[in-house]
Amino acid sequence: MADWTEHVIWWHVYPLGFVGADTTGADRTFTHRLRQIESWLDYLLDLGANGLALGPVFASRTHGYDTTDYFQVDPRLGDTADLEHLIAECRRRGIRVMLDGVFNHVGREFAPLVAALADPAAPENALFRHSAGDLVAFEGHDALVTLNHDNPAVADLVADVMTYWLDRGIDAWRLDAAYAMPTEFWAGVLPRVRERHPKAYVMGEVLHGDYAGFVSASGVDTVTQYELWQAIWHAIGERNFFELDWALTRHTAFLGDFVPYTFVGNHDVTRLASQIPDERHHPHALVLLLTLGGTPAIYYGDELGLRAVKEQRAGGDDAIRPAYPATPAELPPADQEPVGATTFTLHQELIGLRRRHPWLHAATSRPSALANTGYVYEVTDGVHRLVVALNLSDETLPVTTDAAERLAGTADRTPAGHTVPPHGWAIFG
Repeated sequence: MADWTEHVIWWHVYPLGFVGADTTGADRTFTHRLRQIESWLDYLLDLGANGLALGPVFASRTHGYDTTDYFQVDPRLGDTADLEHLIAECRRRGIRVMLDGVFNHVGREFAPLVAALADPAAPENALFRHSAGDLVAFEGHDALVTLNHDNPAVADLVADVMTYWLDRGIDAWRLDAAYAMPTEFWAGVLPRVRERHPKAYVMGEVLHGDYAGFVSASGVDTVTQYELWQAIWHAIGERNFFELDWALTRHTAFLGDFVPYTFVGNHDVTRLASQIPDERHHPHALVLLLTLGGTPAIYYGDELGLRAVKEQRAGGDDAIRPAYPATPAELPPADQEPVGATTFTLHQELIGLRRRHPWLHAATSRPSALANTGYVYEVTDGVHRLVVALNLSDETLPVTTDAAERLAGTADRTPAGHTVPPHGWAIFG
């Protein structure tokens, strides 16, 4: 893994939603909307992040995950010049850029697929998976047609696409639905990409299963840590830290093999602020994200405490992929959005703490006190150490530790250590 990944904190944006583009396919008018994202780069830095993780930007029919051309920017966002300009502006500010590669499947307007459907005997037909003579749809979505990853031509295409955009200045790739693709495919493609771009960071979307085995067999740098995401919001929402502790045992084991990509929100899931009923406990999730080992990502809107529920229906993702104003100056004033302002400030505080302790990137954790509503854990790299206390109860939480200094949160000093107030949290060093 490239050494720069130790210091990156991503701000994850779903571009089509962020700029307010139509995602139904009804309006695909060419518009230079990517320029709008440029207006938010200083906001990204003010937050404390230094990486821009972009969702799909390539030509597609609807939501971006039905790609029709990997070498063209979606006209609803602009053109290649707009993307190259955004990349250049990021580079000028020291911001890393990640693109979303949807290489498991394509949309029905993908040119080779159109040719294959017009003439089943066409060579392009071999680019797609078939079952009993029919094209294979991705997870039952007929608009998404699965590529044939056993075909060397598909490997050539993916290697060419990844290299093409790395040549144009991006730093990283997210591999959409990587869990649905053979690890052997990536083991063949990624060395070809890294011959030219050895410092490229490659993250695979994997939902569950043998994370470490997938990383080892495929050659990706990391995978999405969905187990930890699930445990964080569910344990806090249900006031059951035993669930979180079990997940952190797994997380520590993963850190022995790779550094997971960590998050508490993304473009596919209900917002954290809607997952955890008691808003007093929303900060606890962010404390976990930014004190545990991993490469953390903040999903746009979470830094403002936005709420939204993902629904299992057509258009059910729209609420969690909202439009932002054209510029940060158009956000509501802080005195009208006290939760948003408070949440943004908390993100700044905790990201700042993480930047002062960069060793947290690969740090492991172990519990020192565990109850349903109280959790105290130590994070360490073997040399440095922090102690973190989370309290979900109506009573104070005693913290027995020799860590003398409170670095963040709220706590009172006692002869044995500290106490954390009801529903509070604290970090000691």
